[in-house]
Amino acid sequence: MPNTEFGITQVKLALVTGHATRDKRFRFTSLHHLLNKDFLRGCFHSLDKKKAVGIDGVTWEDYSKELEGKLDRLVQKIGRRAYKPLPSKRVYIPKNESEKRPLGISSVETKIVESAVARILRSIYEADFLPCSYGFRPGQSSHDAVNALDKAIMFSPVNHIVEADIKGFFDNVSHERLMEFLRIRIGDTAMLELIGKFLKAGFIDQGEFNGTDKGTPQGSILSPLLSNVFLHYTLDIWFENTVRTHVSGYVQLVRYADDFVIAVQYQDDARRIEKAVKSRFAKYGLEIHAGKSRNMSFGKYEKQNAITQERKANTFDFLGFTHFCDKTRSGKFKLGHKTQRKKFIKTSKNMWEWLKAIRNLVKAEDWWKTLRAKLLGHFNYYGISGNYPDIKRFYDKTLKMTRYWMNRRSQKKNLTVEKFRNYLQWHPLPKPEIKHAIYAY
Repeated sequence: MPNTEFGITQVKLALVTGHATRDKRFRFTSLHHLLNKDFLRGCFHSLDKKKAVGIDGVTWEDYSKELEGKLDRLVQKIGRRAYKPLPSKRVYIPKNESEKRPLGISSVETKIVESAVARILRSIYEADFLPCSYGFRPGQSSHDAVNALDKAIMFSPVNHIVEADIKGFFDNVSHERLMEFLRIRIGDTAMLELIGKFLKAGFIDQGEFNGTDKGTPQGSILSPLLSNVFLHYTLDIWFENTVRTHVSGYVQLVRYADDFVIAVQYQDDARRIEKAVKSRFAKYGLEIHAGKSRNMSFGKYEKQNAITQERKANTFDFLGFTHFCDKTRSGKFKLGHKTQRKKFIKTSKNMWEWLKAIRNLVKAEDWWKTLRAKLLGHFNYYGISGNYPDIKRFYDKTLKMTRYWMNRRSQKKNLTVEKFRNYLQWHPLPKPEIKHAIYAY
């Protein structure tokens, strides 16, 4: 029977958060015992039942059979410090036209323990994480990060942007450095040992085992939190304690996971920050991508400066949007946002390929719900203030592609534009809509 309250452990986690909030130097020496049966059962029931299976082929439904006995054995292994997570199953998803992104799929049992450890760590580190960090945190989103950036540029004396791309961040995080950071707050050797096992679990790729001596596997439940801990110490705290105290004017960091930009007032500060960021990450074994990192003039006077200097006004990409200098109807400066070109091309291509593949497999009314969901998902992410033209363009393009492939179901191309419009009257699709009103100043 699901334990939706996570038992008494939930109360204890609240106490952990209280200690972490009151005393930023407090080290937690007793965390491992929180991994009890009730807590693990609750973590099991919180997992997505439809997720892909790991290397053991065990589904959520499979594991649910004789669950109590499996949890008893799991708790015993954890208590004896004999638990060893299975390697993840390596799969690849498209990153761009020429690259693929590796993902690790954990087994159900591994996910249970990962989820439990992540909840325990979150109860500590949510008290530590700074407001500039938005990725993979409860109550925070990429739109909150874009909104914070918008407000910084609109209402502060920002004249320059420093953007940086960490080369292969998730694949290159130093395990030794990460464990050093964890030991700042955690003194429980059993918990640290368990986290180390997850980091060293490795993965199976095309039937072969690959060990891992660095990196936090993408796709793991625990990975986002561990990555945030690493960047909290390497970037966020360093920025607050060092960068802020060594600049002449305004400066603000906005970070979502490993993607970040820094808004700066003065050019000299921007140049020094760009150089310092490279040195800072090199210290921790990470490299800033030379071709994807720069400092540039940007802000209220960028358009006028570009005209004077006979060049195009600078823009930059962040979280799937291209940010540019725009004007309100009254001629005042505002920060513009539009769908990043390569993201628009990619989502359009994915829609084309999906329509091409699905149109003959099942009847239109059967895949129409999925089409609705795809459109709605696009609007939910890209529907921010100022970006209506691009989401409308995606909507129009999707309708055109849909009609094209519906006509290709047979050699009779009889679905005219008028007939398709009538079809949409009876089977409506979501209309483009602004979902995130970040211009509500």
